[in-house]
Amino acid sequence: MQTPLSVMDFLDRAEQVYGDRIGIVDEPVQPAGSWGEVTYRRMAELARAQAAGLDRLGVGPGARVAVVSQNSARLMTSFFGVSGFGRVLVPVNFRLKAEEVAYIVEQSGASVLLMDPEVADALAGVPVEHRFVLGAESDRELYAFDREPVRHPVAESDTATINYTSGTTARPKGVRLTHRNLWLNATLMGLHFGAGDRDVYLHTLPMFHANGWGLPYVITGVGGKHVVLRKVDGAEILRRIEQHGVTFLCGAPAVVAAVLAAAETWDGPLPGRDRVRMVVAGAPPPTSVVQRVEAELGWEFMQLYGLTETSPAVTVNRTRAEWDALPPAERAEKLVQAGAPALGTTVRVDGQGEVLVRSNTVLDGYWERPDETAAALQDGWFHTGDGGTLTDGYLTISDRKKDVIITGGENVSSIEVEDCLYGHPAVEEVAVIGVPDEKWGETIKALVVLREGAKADEAELIAHCKQRLAGYKSPTSVEFRTALARTATGKLQKFRLREPYWSGRERGVN
Repeated sequence: MQTPLSVMDFLDRAEQVYGDRIGIVDEPVQPAGSWGEVTYRRMAELARAQAAGLDRLGVGPGARVAVVSQNSARLMTSFFGVSGFGRVLVPVNFRLKAEEVAYIVEQSGASVLLMDPEVADALAGVPVEHRFVLGAESDRELYAFDREPVRHPVAESDTATINYTSGTTARPKGVRLTHRNLWLNATLMGLHFGAGDRDVYLHTLPMFHANGWGLPYVITGVGGKHVVLRKVDGAEILRRIEQHGVTFLCGAPAVVAAVLAAAETWDGPLPGRDRVRMVVAGAPPPTSVVQRVEAELGWEFMQLYGLTETSPAVTVNRTRAEWDALPPAERAEKLVQAGAPALGTTVRVDGQGEVLVRSNTVLDGYWERPDETAAALQDGWFHTGDGGTLTDGYLTISDRKKDVIITGGENVSSIEVEDCLYGHPAVEEVAVIGVPDEKWGETIKALVVLREGAKADEAELIAHCKQRLAGYKSPTSVEFRTALARTATGKLQKFRLREPYWSGRERGVN
């Protein structure tokens, strides 16, 4: 017998087995109004009511519903109320500018746009058939409790979410993830990182980002408790861990840095010692940070390597019995590796040093980008664009083959930033690269050649970008050059431009 895998399986089980248990503790201060504590039975009722509300709007199966929101119970419920009933959820980065959101809405063909109140004014001009500002008023319109939703048949090969990633092109690509992709990724995350019904999971990770790495699904399916955090703050993370008995969280290295900084001034014993485990991804932190997490916080450090295109799990790294007797520094060196392939995943490095992946969690394709889909999925392998090495079954990411800068766990296309800078009348040439940064892992540097006779300073060019791009995409520094070295064919060799800034480091990523 074979039954199709659906993301709704996770909430169906939670309702059946853990219906009276508190499933979500919403952020207490939400501009849209907090839902407070929500049981799994109520969460399932809300998901059905949302689906019925979309039925009432005439939003049919396969239609795209875009949502621009910081972490919230409303957003989490939409993973099930939209995708679980045959529609496609498009979670959008709330940091993007209106023009960027408008492109995603148009390119995905979304007919519905749900907006957090904080971004509603900025996105007022985004053209879309149905728009809702999340809150009590839209709750009455969106959630139809007086009718049963149509449970449209869902095939596991159907697209469940479209997640936009900057990638290496100026325009973001929509990653089509199927119910099968998401179901298996969530199951792998739960298996490798030990999720269970006693877990209290803190959402420090943005839910829009690769669907919160699948944790909204797996924690729901095993009956754990979700604690929603709207904005990352080191001291607030420690307070939530103490208040709610948090056992599990995920985040980029910048989140680790924020917690460690807050711990230095924390009054009293640090919460979570010998209880909390944390999965870190985005870029491997230094071994010293791993040691501090284990020694100062007393938390278990775990690592994930993945991409939006892989749902995202590719490799996982968690301390093993053979490492227990190692000195802390040696164990940390083991843990900063990207890790071993997740169950059912095959990883290899080709002759050019690029990491290739074969897995059931690899994307179905890019939304309406057949050429880029074909380029990414060559010969039955997903080409990550990352460089790495494999040693004794463990992957280490050594450099980035594609021009993506990961700053604070967010992907930034260098080409997109360059396009923006080229729009300034004083700029003749520009190359944007990532350089090491202690707080964000990498930060964005623009190497600029000005037009003959033109004038512009660093502050002016940074302000130019901030007016047109999300803040995290804007350069933090500008270096003026008289020329940018190119190959005989006129191409910039960014790895050579990056070399002086990464000199003396083992890896070309931070």
